[in-house]
Amino acid sequence: MRARWAVLCSVADQGVAALTNILVLLAAARLSTVADFARFSAVYLVFTVLLGVSGAYTGQPLVLKRGAGEETRSACRSAVAFTVLAAAALGALLAAVCLLVPGDTARALLMLGLVLPVVLGQDAVRYAFATLQQPHLALLADLLRLACVLGTLGTQVHGASPARLITLWGLSALPALLLSAALLHRSTAGAPLLLRPMLRRGHLGQRFTVEFGVGNATSQLSVLVLGAVGNPLLVGALRGATTLFGPLNVLFTSATSFGPPLLGRITDERRRARATAALAAVLATTAGLWATVLALLPDRAGRQLLGDTWSVAAALLPATGSQYAAMAVGTCGLLALRMLDPRTTLAIQVVFSLTTVAFLAGGYVVGGVLGAAWGLFLGSLCKAAATWIRVARLRRRTPAPEETVTADALPSAP
Repeated sequence: MRARWAVLCSVADQGVAALTNILVLLAAARLSTVADFARFSAVYLVFTVLLGVSGAYTGQPLVLKRGAGEETRSACRSAVAFTVLAAAALGALLAAVCLLVPGDTARALLMLGLVLPVVLGQDAVRYAFATLQQPHLALLADLLRLACVLGTLGTQVHGASPARLITLWGLSALPALLLSAALLHRSTAGAPLLLRPMLRRGHLGQRFTVEFGVGNATSQLSVLVLGAVGNPLLVGALRGATTLFGPLNVLFTSATSFGPPLLGRITDERRRARATAALAAVLATTAGLWATVLALLPDRAGRQLLGDTWSVAAALLPATGSQYAAMAVGTCGLLALRMLDPRTTLAIQVVFSLTTVAFLAGGYVVGGVLGAAWGLFLGSLCKAAATWIRVARLRRRTPAPEETVTADALPSAP
């Protein structure tokens, strides 16, 4: 019963955190002009990359800890403190640089730098509660954050600047951070604070950060670059379209987080691979159905969701829906690979993330914003195909249990 409650709270917490990000973007789209939402999206994309780096460097190694002893409690305190200090240093540098740069985007980035310790620190505490097997505390803090974000942004009027929206969004996470910090202090009281091990060479977070960089941040940063050197509306259009598929991100995250222990209960490797393939089919079908629902939305309903950005995002729905279907297959392929041989995933991430960037740029040159969206789909499709080809090869190399027993029973050659 206790294990089921923990799983339920973990899934609910992921859902609340994802819902918060979705509603923030929807609120910003409704409060902004198309140009201002593009600027807000660019800054929020920078935050998304920094959030991923923070989670990879401190969060993912932290959740590998087992038990609730002093070592684990010390690791939780240290990870949160390290995140807040690193975010403060990076945020101060970002704010100082943007202070010298004119423009609305620079002002929004300046404000992001000031609120960075709050938003990254609150996310770090979520990993700490997960490690301490207290996901209900993370859920409580995230519910408070959701209420504060909605209450704060709900008071704004149309035409709010990107810098103002970033400031209000960041400060609205402060009550949740203070509550989380108090609860974490109570759970880890007396544990030593050790920051130096996190800076040593060979820290596990360094490998996870590289995997995140090549697997996720590359395409996001390439969108930013194309928006800077090409059409600034590209960022807002792609961000608006992908925001509508936010619920699928929750499903993908849940599959990645809870897939290995559930699939690990299947002892037969062939049945396990079939179960993973079935999961891929279910998620891909869900993506297709969700894209169909969005495509059938009346124009008025779409504008209620994204405001002025709906007109440019609606044209990208077929491409983005296809991309998410391919991502579903690729996510399950990487899940299968991690269960067979986790060392094989980094090479695929490197090669096909760069391939996706090439398709993105090529698609933009050929067909503008719509071409860029189809380029992302082609990159995701190639990555999905590569993961399952690799899964098939690894399964052929691994002998079946009966074959292994037979081979071991044979006498060795003289």
